[in-house]
Amino acid sequence: MAEHGSPYIPATESPLELTVRVVVVGILLGILMTAANAYLGLYAGMTVSASIPAAVMSMIILRSLFKDVSILENNAVQTMASAGESLAAGVIFTVPALLVIPNLWDDIKLIETTIIALLGGLMGTMFTIALRRLFIVEEALPYPEGVACREVLVAGEEGGEGSQAILYALGIGAIYGLMVKGFQATHHTVEGVVDFVGTKIYGGIDLSVALLSVGFIVGIRIASFIFLGGMLGFMVLVPMYGLVNGWGPGESSVEQFKGIWATQIRYAGVGAMVVGGLYTLWSMRKSIITGISKALKTSSADEENLLRTEIDLPMRFVFIFCSIIVGMTLLFYWWKTGSLILSIAGAAFLAITAFFFAAVAGYIAGVVGSSNSPVSGMTIATLLFTVALVWIIGDLMLGLSTPTLMLATMLIASIVASSAAIAGDVMQDLKTGHMVGATPRIQQTAEIIGVITGALVIGPTLKLLHNAFGITKTACLRDAAETGRSCDNALLAPQAELIGDIVRGSFVGDVNMQMIILGVVIAIVLIWLKMPVMSVAIGIYLPLGLSVPIMLGGVLSYFAFRSAHIRVDGELRDEPSEWAIAAAKEVENRGVLIGAGFIAGESILGVLVALLIVLEIDLTQLFS
Repeated sequence: MAEHGSPYIPATESPLELTVRVVVVGILLGILMTAANAYLGLYAGMTVSASIPAAVMSMIILRSLFKDVSILENNAVQTMASAGESLAAGVIFTVPALLVIPNLWDDIKLIETTIIALLGGLMGTMFTIALRRLFIVEEALPYPEGVACREVLVAGEEGGEGSQAILYALGIGAIYGLMVKGFQATHHTVEGVVDFVGTKIYGGIDLSVALLSVGFIVGIRIASFIFLGGMLGFMVLVPMYGLVNGWGPGESSVEQFKGIWATQIRYAGVGAMVVGGLYTLWSMRKSIITGISKALKTSSADEENLLRTEIDLPMRFVFIFCSIIVGMTLLFYWWKTGSLILSIAGAAFLAITAFFFAAVAGYIAGVVGSSNSPVSGMTIATLLFTVALVWIIGDLMLGLSTPTLMLATMLIASIVASSAAIAGDVMQDLKTGHMVGATPRIQQTAEIIGVITGALVIGPTLKLLHNAFGITKTACLRDAAETGRSCDNALLAPQAELIGDIVRGSFVGDVNMQMIILGVVIAIVLIWLKMPVMSVAIGIYLPLGLSVPIMLGGVLSYFAFRSAHIRVDGELRDEPSEWAIAAAKEVENRGVLIGAGFIAGESILGVLVALLIVLEIDLTQLFS
């Protein structure tokens, strides 16, 4: 096996990479991963990287059909599949906000959603191509998920059991999703409220192996802070608010409790998220500025003498492609807003902010991983500047209507979010490719194919999920008043609710400022205590029932790693031996594979059940 300092496949060799079979399998896996991650993000408010499960599933499929599969072909497949998954993260955080804001969208619009995903995804991909050599070769940022994916690919090349583990987990997750969501064998959420010292206390848990797996993958630290936010919101803030102001209307104590959380306390999460996102960017400002300035000063090298493993897509092509995308963005804005002046300003603003946040996301992913990159925080920061731009040009100068101003703001934020979301994943994939010996130019082409696939899939997926379950509680309840549909299983899409609230409040002036200020104060205290603000803020904003299984997954990962240390060293040491650390790493890798299988299985079944609901097929009646 090659050392990490040199590629697994030497630059002097040229095995197959982007073949017809790779494109076919990559597109099929991209469709599945995009749909599954869209469901997970709308349901849980967070997504996880699909590079590792895509790599394993690629090896399963290709090697069951062909014997002469190269590691670079598997790398190209995971590149295509994970591109659609990460693009979904940016789209689901923003596009559903158009459902939250009154008088904008009453349903998911397929053409507009596809254009947003396509423009944002391609823009983020192109910008990160320009930064590859700086971040991966010169700065040598770690990109932890990229390194982990390399290990999976090499293990599969040399023989390993990872494929069997993820296959079993995929099946278990799918069966669980079918039983709970399809046949409704048990309640999806178990919850209750008890009276306590003059107020009420809530307890609840979502029965989800996907959320349990998310907790295992993100680890005990992040999981515990998300849970801390949930406890702060549901065990402290809601009971205090109810004690002081009364509990309000509701058919049950649970409805009263969750009503206060939805209409009041979650806005504290909004305030904390805004501060957390801005603080994250501010705390990394020096590194980000240094990285971007180096990229801008770097001239294109003479490619004639470059090794195969260092040849990127030509910078001239990247520049022309980016210019075309900006031009298409201008036309898209003009079509949707009817204002050429606002469209020109918006396209220029987007080009600058998209490059900046693509660089930010690429850098942050290199340090903490793309799953932990605060895309929602970057989107909120973009949103605040966009609101100011649109208000000055669209309102003060042009006198456009309020719905047009809100739509213009959301279109810019959606494309920037999609660009930032894809940027971190592209860098992780290119890091993997750098370590296994892929040709950057070919891998970047695979990224583009994956983005196009994801963009074509995300719109129909969102429309399907909205018609089946309802996306965001706000939009679902508004529809329920007219159609009588149930919102019990509505997908909460917390970031989209947050962004919709910010945009609506900025132009209409009905933001719950008292609770937002409370959230700002909470965030400042967390910063002073050196706690991760975004994780706690997400916990306040999410229902406690989602935080509990995430916490349980984090606890499970903690004890799994500790048991590995004890098994090797015979005791817990302050500094475990190298063998104990290696054993814990093996447990982590196996846990990530199994967790990814659970997530993919349950999430894919969630999408399939949504399809059955839209087709009016009731699984509970089939065998009755």
